[in-house]
Amino acid sequence: MVHVHRFLKCHYLLCCSVICNQAADLVIELSSTPKPKPDVIPFGTVFTDHMLTIEWNASEGWQAPLIKPFGNLSLHPATSSLHYAIQLYEGLKAYRGDDNKLRFFRPMLNLKRMSNTAKRACLPAFDESEFLECIRRLVETDQDWVPNSDSASLYIRPTFIATEPALGLRKPGSALLYVILCQVGSYFKNKAEPLSMWADPKYTRAWKGGTGDCKMGGNYGCSLFPQYEAEEHGCQQALWLYGEDHQITEAGTMNLFLHWINEDGEEELATPPLDGIILPGVTRLSVLELTRKWGEFKVTERYLTMSQLCLALKQQRVKGMFGSGTASMICPIGHIVYQGEVRDSSRPTEDTAFSLALFQRLKKNKSVICQPISWPGSSHFLKSAGFLATPIVMTRLQEVPRNN
Repeated sequence: MVHVHRFLKCHYLLCCSVICNQAADLVIELSSTPKPKPDVIPFGTVFTDHMLTIEWNASEGWQAPLIKPFGNLSLHPATSSLHYAIQLYEGLKAYRGDDNKLRFFRPMLNLKRMSNTAKRACLPAFDESEFLECIRRLVETDQDWVPNSDSASLYIRPTFIATEPALGLRKPGSALLYVILCQVGSYFKNKAEPLSMWADPKYTRAWKGGTGDCKMGGNYGCSLFPQYEAEEHGCQQALWLYGEDHQITEAGTMNLFLHWINEDGEEELATPPLDGIILPGVTRLSVLELTRKWGEFKVTERYLTMSQLCLALKQQRVKGMFGSGTASMICPIGHIVYQGEVRDSSRPTEDTAFSLALFQRLKKNKSVICQPISWPGSSHFLKSAGFLATPIVMTRLQEVPRNN
């Protein structure tokens, strides 16, 4: 059977760089063979029963969104995303609260970042709020996959790829926007232990004028070699440095925070500024907003160098370091290997207590019961850029016969 939900017809304005997308007719084809749901799964390995696909081409614009059974994609061997890395992705989560309601956490921030990355990749613009409505319907379809757990969630992976079936580097004339879902628990194998980091300036994650502030797959694929070299040095992740003064930028795939007593004797939580090198993380922003509301210490976005960190460690001014991200949430950093020396960056009792308190307060904000939002219609959803999580109001779809 096919389940259909009607939205307004979308249009693509050839004379404008922005899509006037009021959402298309969403077609839902349900899987006839639902998969069993495993109890324990490695991160990103078991996917739900359905996926969302939306095709685009330069002559006709955006086609009708389709929710269909999860399956492989069919791509031409010359597809430009495979040869020239014209692709990007996002990552967000859906949570099940104690009230059994499902919630996204600040999804419009993810889709705004995705829109900015699409512009940088010369992929077509899309209406963020209408795309979010399609994602909501996908989560609604597979809502039984959202874990009833404090330590697990449903990971949502929107992906945008060029599908131009020809060689030659140029702005793509066709593209595919799709979303897949999977159950996830902890991103790292041992979530209780602080991470060890390897810092070596010979590798650079991003540079001024590049795409470090975009969530493109190429940013991550090129980090694999340093990642494995970090493991050869007995560390779990690479601590990314930049410039002659060895500025600290990111920790593996996470934004980085330093909790310390700064040069002026002030207790401070510091993170590198968004200067084009740093990915503007949603969890990063949430940590900044939350700790500023605490009013317990100075919270700044500032440049940090390894020489400053090493001096602070020597003088025992470092209270702790941690990484933040959608997949990892809050992850303490234990020690750093830099210039052949192991430098311990954590105070086991104090740093663990701080990270745990921050983690619990973030979880609390994800679990706050909000006022119900009326669907369909996404104007109210724009307000979800606020700190509170937004409930996903579920409805039943009307079953209609398949058109042959």
